[in-house]
Amino acid sequence: MAHVLLTFLGRVPKDQESYRTTVYDFGDGQPEAPTAFFGWPLQRRLKPDKLVILGTAGSMWEHLFEGDLAFGDAEQDARDALYEAVDQKQVTASHLAPLAPLLSECLGCDVVLDLIPYCRDEVEQVQLLQIMAGHVDVGDRVDLDVTHGFRHLPMVALLSALQLQTLRQAEVAGIWYGTYDPDTKEAPVYRLGGLLHIADWLQALHTYDKDGDYGAFAPLLGPAGAVLHDAAFFERSSNPVKAREKLTTWVNRDDRVPADDPAAALFSDALHQRIRWYRGSSRAEWERALADEYLERGDYVRAAIYGLESVVSAEVDRRGEAGNDYDVREAAVINLKNRWEFRTLNSIRNALAHGVRPRDKKITRIIRDEQALRGELRSLLTALT
Repeated sequence: MAHVLLTFLGRVPKDQESYRTTVYDFGDGQPEAPTAFFGWPLQRRLKPDKLVILGTAGSMWEHLFEGDLAFGDAEQDARDALYEAVDQKQVTASHLAPLAPLLSECLGCDVVLDLIPYCRDEVEQVQLLQIMAGHVDVGDRVDLDVTHGFRHLPMVALLSALQLQTLRQAEVAGIWYGTYDPDTKEAPVYRLGGLLHIADWLQALHTYDKDGDYGAFAPLLGPAGAVLHDAAFFERSSNPVKAREKLTTWVNRDDRVPADDPAAALFSDALHQRIRWYRGSSRAEWERALADEYLERGDYVRAAIYGLESVVSAEVDRRGEAGNDYDVREAAVINLKNRWEFRTLNSIRNALAHGVRPRDKKITRIIRDEQALRGELRSLLTALT
């Protein structure tokens, strides 16, 4: 696994000849030499195995070989050809190929110079994501520098970071942006990795809303996350009593949400809203709430299972007996079988959970049509409660 630094090269306005030379401040008190291209001090600090510099056919490629780094007369013919191509905004891969080794030797790491489209439409934006992903192998550590380049590229770079995490299982160590304040003449360096952390929370919310697994939040919650993970396991293995016990434990922990995580505070209310089922006063209420939630998100197997169990739990409560005893629940089932709604719901549950072909052709028709299944489950649950 390698450490890869991806950076962009853009173009300054016509009234400027090159990037402004400044002293970038990383905020750690370590002095930096005056530099125009932010990629150089960042490369010195991060010491990546590979530096990938991305630019368009009109980017200031000549700037890499002027000012900040000294090359003497090395590859002068290739550099002259590049400068002419830059003036015409017609830089090609053949202009860049002979010059990458020059930078590699100077910087002490592998350097790749690659052309990217202008990202003017979706096709070109996807091409950029493909190009960036092509420079990263599975499991690599990646840093992204969005200081230079066109103004819209940082947004595309953020999407690329998410893509690399998903498709390459890459560790995105940082997103960097070197600024310049013309009033103070200061150039603070910002790390924008918090955007990725916010994206992690959004992804966890999406995962939960899709399949109800609030265990997706566990990795974001520090030590308390293990309790939430256990609660999700018990819920999804049809053990609401144990799941509620774990949720109650998690809610009562002072560290249930990391105090030093601003994103956690931002999403805390949304997380609590998504586990509200545990607040019910009885097992029947917990199971019915879960049945409704799973039905809403289209998980018909769990909706049928929890719906049926909620009816059994309600019958046990009606009979004034303990709800977790197997024989007590079986006695309640026998009593409920007198109702055709219960028998129908049980047949649907068996067909969905076990793949049992129903003897009743009506049930067969219901489970072959999503809208019919959703409506029938809703109707049966309403009738049984």
